[in-house]
Amino acid sequence: MMNRQLQSKNFLSGRMYRQSILMILVFVLISTICSYAAEPNQPAEKPWISLFNGKNLDGWKVKITGYELNDNYGKTFRVEDGVMKVCYDKYDKFGGKFGHIFYKEKFSHYRLRLEYRFVSDQAPEGPGWAFRNNGIMIHCQSPESMRKDQDFPVSIEVQLLGGNGKDKRSTGNLCTPGTHIVMDNQLVTQHCISSRSKTYHGDQWVKAEVEVHGDGLIKHIINGQVVLEYERPQLDEKDRDAQKLIKGENKLLSEGYISLQAESHPTEFRKIEILPLEE
Repeated sequence: MMNRQLQSKNFLSGRMYRQSILMILVFVLISTICSYAAEPNQPAEKPWISLFNGKNLDGWKVKITGYELNDNYGKTFRVEDGVMKVCYDKYDKFGGKFGHIFYKEKFSHYRLRLEYRFVSDQAPEGPGWAFRNNGIMIHCQSPESMRKDQDFPVSIEVQLLGGNGKDKRSTGNLCTPGTHIVMDNQLVTQHCISSRSKTYHGDQWVKAEVEVHGDGLIKHIINGQVVLEYERPQLDEKDRDAQKLIKGENKLLSEGYISLQAESHPTEFRKIEILPLEE
């Protein structure tokens, strides 16, 4: 008799437990459905757009100092193993042949990201300051508007530097060929400004990102950390190449081309992607 009572009690307890679990599951399901119903027009996250197909240089234009547009002297820029490379194996000496490779379209508000690394030895007779030195140029003038013997496009440079194995050397710095910027509400005419990044020695891949808001705020981001911020990029009215680009009294740069540098040290780039921003 007692066993039957215990069995009945256990059965009822188990049944009540199962009913409780079922009620919780139903409640969670209803809550989830209601949350989706409350936001039917929530936009999906936009995907990043690849600027580099990993196969060739389609969509890019090459400009090297002293050479006509798209004369890729010595195959300075090339694609191997899915990587865009800056190479000097066909050079006898560097000879001031500063190179830039431009993406075909202009951009204004966006986030740009890529991975880079320095490899091998610097080209013979490359300048000392260009050791493990490259850059991402934003708000560039068009490659077609550059002089044949012009070393650098008028632009804002996100300077990429590699360490020498022992000394501190920040990356994600700022350089301003033909331009100025504003920091802390002050016009800055200094050509290069160091970031607060750590030093990256050797041939390791480093993630670089730039967040650009037209002629407003610009951020340099290295391996996920913001290392430099400034605003109001503008043309330098004293620079002869910038002078040609000034229209009226407006010197602010709100858009431009994106280019990658070749400054005498072999460099590799991969995962070059952009996310346009709606503002």
